[in-house]
Amino acid sequence: MTFLPVFFNLKKRPCLVVGGGDVAARKVARLLLGEAKVRVVSPALNPELTQLRKDQRITHERSDFSDHHLNGCALVIAATDDGELNRRVSALAQARNIPVNVVDNPELCTIIMPSIVDRAPVQIAISTGGASPVLARLLRARLETMIPASYGRLATLMAEFRGKVKQRFPALRERRHFWEKVLQGPVAEMLFAGQDKAALAALERELDHTASSEQPLGEIYLVGGGPGDPDLLTFRALRLMQQADIVLYDRLVAPAVLKLTRKDAKRIYVGKERDQHAIGQNEINEVLVRLAKEGNRVLRLKGGDPFIFGRGGEEIETLSAEGIPFQVVPGITAASGCACYAGIPLTHRDYAHSCIFVTAHLKDDSMDLNWEALVQPKQTIAVYMGVHGIDVLCRELIAHGMPPGTAAALVQQGTTQKQRVFTGTVQTLPGIIKEQEIRPPSMIIVGDVVKLHEKLAWFEPIASD
Repeated sequence: MTFLPVFFNLKKRPCLVVGGGDVAARKVARLLLGEAKVRVVSPALNPELTQLRKDQRITHERSDFSDHHLNGCALVIAATDDGELNRRVSALAQARNIPVNVVDNPELCTIIMPSIVDRAPVQIAISTGGASPVLARLLRARLETMIPASYGRLATLMAEFRGKVKQRFPALRERRHFWEKVLQGPVAEMLFAGQDKAALAALERELDHTASSEQPLGEIYLVGGGPGDPDLLTFRALRLMQQADIVLYDRLVAPAVLKLTRKDAKRIYVGKERDQHAIGQNEINEVLVRLAKEGNRVLRLKGGDPFIFGRGGEEIETLSAEGIPFQVVPGITAASGCACYAGIPLTHRDYAHSCIFVTAHLKDDSMDLNWEALVQPKQTIAVYMGVHGIDVLCRELIAHGMPPGTAAALVQQGTTQKQRVFTGTVQTLPGIIKEQEIRPPSMIIVGDVVKLHEKLAWFEPIASD
């Protein structure tokens, strides 16, 4: 993050704009929206700035810039077509620790002016860190169509009730739950429909009828986080990720997915690595029950899909027995996601009429799988957690009749920008894995569909050092 997003309170504070042309006029207009006291230093003004001076909305000093113009400034904007002058303004402002913006030159800026979606008092700022103002404007235009103007009225109504709600609900968590219920219920819909008086009355009733003394039972959200690419999350998953008070996540949850959980939620790592469990499964089950009974909304975030080798069924069995409310949100499982991003269709009319998912955990250096069911013609095998047991897996497949030349692939960190795909055969794949020092999370795919990889591969991750 090059620039930290912040909101300045510039009301009645002195701000300097160096330049008198069209670009300067746009910056002045933005400052006036924030009720700043704007002074413009320039030998000449364009018609728009001239009118603002006549209306006494800005002051103007008809001169070249000098360092004394910075005295007492809360913010400075350099908006001239003279690059050397802009650099000088920036250097002098930074020497005095005055925030400075140089138009179209982010390297000289200590602040940048974002594109804004204004639903006062709600404001949304969009920035590309100076990389592409055009992209920021396009994003703003898209958000403008998605966010109703009535959100501003909704925020105003909430501000009016903040004191009452705080008095009614002393605990922060209770207040947050109350407001989330309001924002996702009929009160918000009434405001969006222009029924302000009805919304006000409904909010009063909601506040009166909600007993703060009652300890509500919490809820568990069992959510599949997918194979790694956060764009593959469902809308429902994102909504629940933003509602949860506490997040329990495992090792297979991609960092980019975890970042989408609510920023102030408490995060608890319950990751499981081979032969090393941060917290045992029984203990995880007990923690989920305890947290829910304390009134928390708990997100149990899992990589892939919670019901495909994710032990989600075991967890909700415990929740059901304890009478804990829960929701389950499926995610794109690793086999589907990794195969898709590697250009390997799991089924294909010419190559595979079925697909079977297996987990290849080793136990006592052996692998207990139904080998006869695996070694079938025109079938794809998607192998989870198979890297450490790859020698046993491939040896047993061949021993039970699979041709050694059967195509096989390994997809490491699939669907992410670190994805790597290695192809070979059942006979050669173990050696490839050893040569490349491949580590989990990785997906192994066995079957003739792997032959389509080179032809159908479409995803090109960004090369990293």
